[in-house]
Amino acid sequence: MTTAETAPFQFFSLQVDRTRRLGPSLVRITFTGEDLKSFASGGRDQSLSLFLPHPGQPEPVLPPLDTPDLYAVLGAWRAMPDDERAVMRSYTVREQRTAPDEVDIDFALHEDGGPACRWAQHAKPGDKVVVLGPAVAENTGVRFRLPADADSVLIWADETALPAASAVLEWLPAETRAQVYLEVPYSGDRLELATEADATVTWLVREEGAPSAVDAVRGAELPGEAPYVWIAGESGSVKALRRHFVNERQLDRRRVTFVGYWRKGLSEDALREAPDDES
Repeated sequence: MTTAETAPFQFFSLQVDRTRRLGPSLVRITFTGEDLKSFASGGRDQSLSLFLPHPGQPEPVLPPLDTPDLYAVLGAWRAMPDDERAVMRSYTVREQRTAPDEVDIDFALHEDGGPACRWAQHAKPGDKVVVLGPAVAENTGVRFRLPADADSVLIWADETALPAASAVLEWLPAETRAQVYLEVPYSGDRLELATEADATVTWLVREEGAPSAVDAVRGAELPGEAPYVWIAGESGSVKALRRHFVNERQLDRRRVTFVGYWRKGLSEDALREAPDDES
């Protein structure tokens, strides 16, 4: 872990404590470690970078982490051979707890999933990981930013963004009006969601013939005069929804937060290198 007290992000060495299957497409992994005493999630859709070992490695292979220069560490990591350096993937903090210090991360599982999916399916207590995560609660890894004047919220998320959407719902102030659309592969992926908001939740289950993302929200009412929209998940669906709200509904683009977590046919590494079309 770095020693720079003012750095918003630091490296944290963690280990798996336990796992729990939440449904056909989601597994929750709880991490522990002494480093978590300095971890400070901002909640909502707090993101982090998770470094995982390749099969057969006892722990993630990274350069020395005893420097406050995160860019130097990441540069040295990128220079390492692909089949040796730790696998890095982006995830959301589902929940942070203290006494004891624990962090939950929910992993979406797919039949053709990549290395992080395969790791999560076989994770067991004691398995080691490294996280590049928040050391201060107010940080740029939180994308959900409810405007002070917002009088309603619309949320769309697929299974990869379901952990973030669930955390956002728990965070929303009481009586906030929210229209929530959650797309999942199977009926067994529906979860019990906790919120004090005045939320209407619609589950869009693909095995039940759910409509496309845009078709599902096309008739959705945005109550009030100042709605805020948060959409996250598969990049193609996210971009189509953003165009719908900004171009068709004429919402101020500054009130539409959109995050592409993945793209059909592309790995996360390839997605980072792909051009970002915001049109």
